[in-house]
Amino acid sequence: MPASVLEELFARGAHYGCSRRRRHPSVSPYLYGFKNRTAVIDLEKSLTALARAEDFLRVEGENRRSVLLVGTKPEARAAVTAAGARLGLSYVVARWIGGTLTNFSEIKKRLARLDELKKQLVSGELEKNYTKQERGQFQKEFARLERSFATIAGLTSLPSALLVVDSAVEKIAVEEARSLGLPVVSLSGADCDIRLLDYPIVVNDASAQTIEWIINRLAEAYEVGRALVQTVGSASINDQH
Repeated sequence: MPASVLEELFARGAHYGCSRRRRHPSVSPYLYGFKNRTAVIDLEKSLTALARAEDFLRVEGENRRSVLLVGTKPEARAAVTAAGARLGLSYVVARWIGGTLTNFSEIKKRLARLDELKKQLVSGELEKNYTKQERGQFQKEFARLERSFATIAGLTSLPSALLVVDSAVEKIAVEEARSLGLPVVSLSGADCDIRLLDYPIVVNDASAQTIEWIINRLAEAYEVGRALVQTVGSASINDQH
């Protein structure tokens, strides 16, 4: 990696870990050492891990597989929302609903109900066919469903993988993914247990600037893979002509 990349990550505080007491043993290979009892993350190793994760997401994009982005902590929400919108992928930045993956058949019913209510509101069907009191109840139901599920409304089947920010905070999401055999890419701090993660990237996961930089890199990798399919497809069509 160019020195400028390391310098930028240092400037964003990506190397800051947690206290020696909170540090999880599984991240030890990613630590440079301790300074004033605070873990210092070896960013060269973090960038090597990032490159592996980028390769994985590039292939996911090339194969048009859907990746679910999860980042419910305040520092992660803006970056995850922006990446989800940019890539057209489903994402979770509010509370993780238990069973989102492991009970996906039930989640699909709620998504279908959300879609049904939305269409009725837009078409004016609720206005024509129901009383004011009934409409109020439907609108409350719609607001509740939209708050919980609007950002995963496009998820018609289980995702192929998860990308999470802070695997400790998103422990339930990670456990659900693992139980279904779904690969997990994660930005994880020095206090995280990374043993169950397929592509752990150990960085300061409490830094919004660090999260934004890493998520952008991962989103770019997915985009490159997806663009490669389009390029190859266009070339094939041109060859036929």
